Amino acid sequence: MSLPMQVPAEGMPERVTIYEVGPRDGLQNESAIVPVDVKAEFVRRLVAAGLPIVEATSFVHPGWVPQLADAAELMADLGEEGRRLPVLVPNERGLDRALELGLEHIAIFGSATETFASNNLNRTFDEQFAMFEPTVARAREAGMDVRAYVSMCFGDPWEGTVPVEQVVSAGTRLLDLGASQLSLGDTIGVATAGHVKALVAAFGEAGVGTDRLAMHFHDTYGQALANTFSALQAGITTFDASAGGLGGCPYAKSATGNLATEDLVWMLDGLGIAHGVDLAAVVGTSTWMAGHLGRPSPSAVVRALGGSLAQSAP
Repeated sequence: MSLPMQVPAEGMPERVTIYEVGPRDGLQNESAIVPVDVKAEFVRRLVAAGLPIVEATSFVHPGWVPQLADAAELMADLGEEGRRLPVLVPNERGLDRALELGLEHIAIFGSATETFASNNLNRTFDEQFAMFEPTVARAREAGMDVRAYVSMCFGDPWEGTVPVEQVVSAGTRLLDLGASQLSLGDTIGVATAGHVKALVAAFGEAGVGTDRLAMHFHDTYGQALANTFSALQAGITTFDASAGGLGGCPYAKSATGNLATEDLVWMLDGLGIAHGVDLAAVVGTSTWMAGHLGRPSPSAVVRALGGSLAQSAP
């Protein structure tokens, strides 16, 4: 397998963490239900590939996201190894299910805009924080780690551009509830490199360091890697990515695939930035999953390398 030549760039972190969201964010928008045993195998393969964090599923109401209706069954299938994997919980009912299974990490999903909060959470912008408060408090009391996502950080399909200060307000309110990390979502993929740096700088001015921030880019306009490079320059060291570039958002129809894990790893390898992920294993896994989904992977790196690795996939 060919690998990129390593040419480090100045001002980059020595190591980053890849937060794999393929099993949850990647699969949630698939119309054909993926069997639970395939999902469990997907998770196990990703963990075996060296991904340090794999978000397994979401305890959302099945009427909203039918693909994830089997969340409890999946976590039971994963057994003890699944307890340390994060899951998304939309509210206290979702938290109850996570607590029943003895899980250790949850995530909540907020919005930087009024319209998306209404469409996705059935709450106003301000009401969402009141909804999350008891969920986060109870999770922390139970010893759980809590991550917070904030969506529509760079643009909203209904409201257009989103003021930087509005995103900072939403994000800091989620952190103040007790979240340990904030993932800033470019939900519809409209971010550009300068916008990324401006948002990171604004959080810094508000007292939120890069160690508490993660970036979640979508590749709708082909800008995900450029935005990742910009975020690296700004000091971000955690990036969400989805194996094979799977995913989108069921409540934002213009949202296409997430930043592909393989594309991210390829760029990091070229920059000499450590990440601990086996590229060949992830490409093989995405090729395997593409076979189950019945279509080629959106990832450029998977398309480039997948043919040569398909037969060697475990």
